[in-house]
Amino acid sequence: MNKNVRSFRQIPYQSETAVHAMTQAIDSDVDSLPAWEQNMHAACKNLAFPLNVYAYALILEEGQVDALHYGLFQRDDMSIRQAQQHSTDLILLRLPASPSRILEIGVGLGATFSLLTQQGHQVHGITPDSAQIACLQARFGQQVAVSCQRLEDFEAAAESFDWLLFQESAQYINPLVIFNQALGLLPYGGSILIVDEFALRRTEAHQEGLHLLADILTLADRLGFELVEHIDLSSMAAPTLEHLLRMTHAHRQRLQRDLGLEAGVLAQLDESNRHYRKKYAEGIFGYALLHFRKKTMPKWRVDLLGEQRAAEMLSLFEQVFGHSMSPQLWRWKYGRANSQALGIWRDGRLVAHYGGMSRAILLFGEARTAVQIGDVMVDPAERGVLTRKGPFFLMAATFQERYIGYGKVFLTAYGFPNERAMRVAERLGLYTGVGSVIEIEWKPAGKMPHCLTRLQPIDDWHEIWQTSAIDALWHQMAMELQDAIVGVRDQSYLRARYLDHPEHAYQLVLVVSRFGTGLRGLMVLRHDPHETEIMDLIAPLHAMPLMVSHARRIAGIHGKNRLFLRIPKNFAARFTATGGVQTGEEIPIPTPAWSHAPAAEMLHNHWWLTGGDMDFR
Repeated sequence: MNKNVRSFRQIPYQSETAVHAMTQAIDSDVDSLPAWEQNMHAACKNLAFPLNVYAYALILEEGQVDALHYGLFQRDDMSIRQAQQHSTDLILLRLPASPSRILEIGVGLGATFSLLTQQGHQVHGITPDSAQIACLQARFGQQVAVSCQRLEDFEAAAESFDWLLFQESAQYINPLVIFNQALGLLPYGGSILIVDEFALRRTEAHQEGLHLLADILTLADRLGFELVEHIDLSSMAAPTLEHLLRMTHAHRQRLQRDLGLEAGVLAQLDESNRHYRKKYAEGIFGYALLHFRKKTMPKWRVDLLGEQRAAEMLSLFEQVFGHSMSPQLWRWKYGRANSQALGIWRDGRLVAHYGGMSRAILLFGEARTAVQIGDVMVDPAERGVLTRKGPFFLMAATFQERYIGYGKVFLTAYGFPNERAMRVAERLGLYTGVGSVIEIEWKPAGKMPHCLTRLQPIDDWHEIWQTSAIDALWHQMAMELQDAIVGVRDQSYLRARYLDHPEHAYQLVLVVSRFGTGLRGLMVLRHDPHETEIMDLIAPLHAMPLMVSHARRIAGIHGKNRLFLRIPKNFAARFTATGGVQTGEEIPIPTPAWSHAPAAEMLHNHWWLTGGDMDFR
């Protein structure tokens, strides 16, 4: 189910008078119900929004609510209970007659859980929603075998279950969690059964909530599961959306009053459901039953790598690169919102790592989210396998399938691989080049100050005018880079990138008019023992020569041998015109080629990148 929809049936249009009379009758009917059923109705009102809306609407419509999943309508005249039961029947028909050990992930209101128990199966349910558990306890008693926890946190002995059941809960769980947990919880031959909504194709530049069906199938195979059965149920599930819109219209006043909803909340919910209805009609979203069977244990096992496993990453980093990374630097890279990392384990030991650091960008003037790929490493003992079966491909392809492309967390990606790594990635179909970063250097200048401009150091955001000045400069720069792809460089980013860096020190300097308060630009410099690097420039493009002139002077004041800047080749002419000379090797700029993301032709020679966009500088 999507975050806004569960299950509903089509109802005839009713007048407000008829609805009022019906709800008055329901009030008196509820008072006459058994205590457990009255408790059940009260518990449903406490479900998280919008499940409380759906559950209560079904109570108003049917007099009771049994389930919160989609109905599968074989006929137009089916009731909601019949349609929901048909969905559950599809599950029951696939389970063996003999009792099995079943873990139900996401129990809803317990209808399926109860039927499985009645059939003699040994069932344990988990849900992170305590309100759902309250509904189950009101209906089945306090001893019901359901625990309040996420699948991510669930622990049990190896091979404890024969089946893992997801009835419209898989969409809320990272597929890597689903299949990796299943590898441990299921024996060979154990099954995963999923009935849920999926994205069938991607079109939106922003993130959509549903898993892409093709990626789920690919990941299952990659982690040792064979597809036993795949049934497309989209046409039977899609009418649910129309039924929901009818139901919320018929009971709008009662839903708002009894659930304490503001007037606009249901309107927004309806708009979301109309959006989903359109996606179903266009074949972008769909509904399916998937049955997987555990066939083998993969040699290389790809999984999420979060902070609880960071020590393993740090150990591998030192082994591969010959120097250490501190826990503080790891958190600075991967502790930020949406940043992700994958690892490859072999026999329980981390042998490869693939990191992604979230980056807000402007893509031709539109706000988007990209990811910088970094800390890509493979244990030297595993590097010989540079095929589509090897660890590098497994983690890079999985990362793109899960996180990069239309409708995903990150629309596109960039990085700074060396030439050898880029060639391997291109041969495997993972990346393609969209440009290159070059290095331009200057000789430091004398210490003579400029006549018309002066320097204003920034050590902290202790003066409000400085933060507003930085944002004003960034706005000017962004307006001039409408035809480019550039990472956001506002004051919030500069604070996180430079002032909050756990290890490196940077010099942030505003260039201000000597007469008056005019702002000309901001530069960020890094001083190493013998050289100064221009890490960032935030200024109108016409002011870049002035920025370089001041940077050369500062490098001279610090006694450095040279000043340099890393910049994509497509912007190099602006800096060589100031007397800079290209030096060193070019660094390729990759873009994803494995997932459905903006095409390389669209991005070629459009990136604005500097040393500040590199996590290792």
